Amino acid sequence: MAVRPFTIEVPEAVLLDLQQRLALTRWPDEIEDSGWDYGTNLNYLQQLVAYWRDGFDWRAQERLLNSFPHFKTEIDDQEIHFIHVKGKGPKPLPLLISHGWPGSFFEMYKIIGPLTDPGFYSADPLAAFDVVVPSLPGYGFSGRPRKQGMNVARIAELFKDLMTRELGYQRFGAQGGDWGSGITLCLGQNYPEHLVGVHVNMVPLNLESSDEKPTEEEQRWREQLQVFQTEGAGYSHIQSTRPQTLAYALNESPVGLAAWITDKFCAWSDCHNMIEQVFTRDELLTNIMIYWVTQTIGSSIRLYYEAIHSAHVPYKVEVPTGVALFPKEISTPPQTLATRQYNIQRWTIMKAGGHFAAMEQPAALVHEIRAFFKRLRP
Repeated sequence: MAVRPFTIEVPEAVLLDLQQRLALTRWPDEIEDSGWDYGTNLNYLQQLVAYWRDGFDWRAQERLLNSFPHFKTEIDDQEIHFIHVKGKGPKPLPLLISHGWPGSFFEMYKIIGPLTDPGFYSADPLAAFDVVVPSLPGYGFSGRPRKQGMNVARIAELFKDLMTRELGYQRFGAQGGDWGSGITLCLGQNYPEHLVGVHVNMVPLNLESSDEKPTEEEQRWREQLQVFQTEGAGYSHIQSTRPQTLAYALNESPVGLAAWITDKFCAWSDCHNMIEQVFTRDELLTNIMIYWVTQTIGSSIRLYYEAIHSAHVPYKVEVPTGVALFPKEISTPPQTLATRQYNIQRWTIMKAGGHFAAMEQPAALVHEIRAFFKRLRP
């Protein structure tokens, strides 16, 4: 099916149903003075839900989302939704940007303008990109996979076909974080003939045993990763093993969905448990709403199951690779380990920010993307 324009238009009945569900919320109790230690803080979530019910204007956010040109197409029977904004400059470089979980294409709303129209933002027009931001299969306005096997490698294949077959870009750059980093690196590994370079703000590494004694930096990273696995990775284990069971609760309760997602935006961002110092309530709720109105929380978390049950192929990327490492990212590995897997051409330790870099530190991320791809432009 050919590429066709798409407009986000949520039926009013969906919004009325949401209001009723929010009004009927049955709240749990909470340990006194526990903050966010046990998960999403009760007092904060009650404030967020009160705003969701009485102050949040979805139609205004819908207009914001629709200010970008949206499209849909089908590739091998999989419906793909994407934003496609042409660059304003002499020779824009095509750039595919992939999001992760629990984010969405909305994460990129602050960086699309500066990347596509640098002149408007007082930057060199030669730095312009044609930006493509898809929704991952099973996320947001993309179709929900009906068969097993929609793993990172398969998504990378679909996105390669989106860029080359559907949009006509035979050579392009790719960027991403979270699942998007895996997709980006998989593109670089499997389709080097199409990639001028890949840039990520999260660095997956193979934890291979070695006879070499780790450096102090490497040992600190391994200890950091172990703490995360022990204290913060329960969500991943559930989503990797029993996504369907979890989906019933999250698809039924908007407050449950908000709690599940907000927990990660707080824990993984550079906010020190003061989440609204980094994200506005409208930003948090717009991202949550994309999952709610499309009923894709279940299909989104299945990606964890697909990943863990796929044959593991260690990343080995020979195309030029850039990394922007934000200090509050889940994992901040040392460059010495990354160079064993990737052709690192630019490695930048960022001053602030976390997992949701495009929303937390958009100007800094844009700077890094421009700087990395500058010498790779044809």
